[in-house]
Amino acid sequence: MRPFYVAGTWQTTSAAFPVVSPADEQRIATVAVSGPADVDRAVVAAGRALRSPDWQSMDNRIELLTRFADELHSNSTERARLTSVQNGMPITLATTTEGLGPVGLLRYYAAVASLIPQEERRQRLDGRGETLVRREPVGVVAAIVPWNFPQLLTMFKVAPALAAGCTVVLKPAPETTLDALELAAAAERAGLPPGVLNVVTGAADIGERLVAHPGVHKVAFTGSTAVGRRIGEVCGRLVRPVTLELGGKSAAIVLDDADLDATVAGLATASLLNNGQTCHLSTRILVPHHRHDEVLDAVASMASNLVIGDPLDPETQVGPLVSERQRRRVEDYISLGKDTGATLATGGHRPDLDRGWFVSPTVFGNVSNDSVIARDEIFGPVLTVIPYRDVEEAIAIANDSEYGLGGTVWTSDVERGLDVARRVESGTVGVNFYDIDVGAPFGGVKASGLGRELGPEGLTAYQHLKSVYL
Repeated sequence: MRPFYVAGTWQTTSAAFPVVSPADEQRIATVAVSGPADVDRAVVAAGRALRSPDWQSMDNRIELLTRFADELHSNSTERARLTSVQNGMPITLATTTEGLGPVGLLRYYAAVASLIPQEERRQRLDGRGETLVRREPVGVVAAIVPWNFPQLLTMFKVAPALAAGCTVVLKPAPETTLDALELAAAAERAGLPPGVLNVVTGAADIGERLVAHPGVHKVAFTGSTAVGRRIGEVCGRLVRPVTLELGGKSAAIVLDDADLDATVAGLATASLLNNGQTCHLSTRILVPHHRHDEVLDAVASMASNLVIGDPLDPETQVGPLVSERQRRRVEDYISLGKDTGATLATGGHRPDLDRGWFVSPTVFGNVSNDSVIARDEIFGPVLTVIPYRDVEEAIAIANDSEYGLGGTVWTSDVERGLDVARRVESGTVGVNFYDIDVGAPFGGVKASGLGRELGPEGLTAYQHLKSVYL
């Protein structure tokens, strides 16, 4: 049984849950389940570590974070493999995002923290002295992360929080707990003081206790909009800062001058990355009415030619969905799409594999934006191609969604694409490609979230400001 990590020690309980491979449906490991008392001990330990002089020292923190990054770099291959076997992510993607991504984020925020002054003096506007403005760590952070990019999204929170001088209690998803425990082991090897990083395990009840704990000062959550709303309600009642990175149903606006081959090649990742289990994907593909059939055929051809198989095989482009429950959810949406009368251009079935929770990439055409498959976040390899009459209607369709996390514009004229991107109601938009920039803020509007991660803004989200009048 794999233990969890609290206050610098490894803990077990009598309760446990299995971690199952989505590729072969076999048990990988068994993990001990944290109890309410373990959550309490983790928060207390984090509060104690927050006040440690060694952790409060910026120079010491930067050195510790650098050693932490070095430890993660040394086992990046194994951590990437752990993600793939737990959630089905193709290993080529896991190597960069899950293996090396956390290393880069730690080093980035160690550098950013050293460059942002902790204090600055301002002349008072009334001319009577100065005001000292201090940046201080917000405190104990509850970080709750999903299963789709578990290492990367964990470090979206942990790296800036630790760099700011906060301490963290991390609650990973049950489906991807092993990699979080390996991250804790790396922190221990790097010499992070006990309580600076804690990992508690279990289901939603553990997360709920953590979010509402009186010793927590901020919550950082990535996951579904439904759960995010509940967390937001708790934090609002407690007047507790919260960052929410939630769902999406982003649009890819294909303009009439777009190069078809380049566009479709880009959509392979912008719309289907990680088996369709990515929050910012452009799963609504908006195309000029007169190019609908041409684009539909090209997108369907691209999707049908992606290599489906073992996520640990470097040739695999589409692995299994994370769980049997997730596959049932995706298949239910495919059935709804068929019932609406949309054109099923490819997919809509399970591939011919003996085991694993696979779904073939599926593309629907002639879809109305009012359709349930165009409104709901499916979180699987399902795309909808929606025709539009002119650019004004395309922008209106793109914005006609409760979500606003990602999006793309495809065109031969970059300036024209930029003009359209400015009018899309979304926290992020890519022109002719989509790739998150660690140095720029990432997050959503509307039901896609609250607050921003990444960039210098991601660090300041874990600080509060104090004014000292002199």
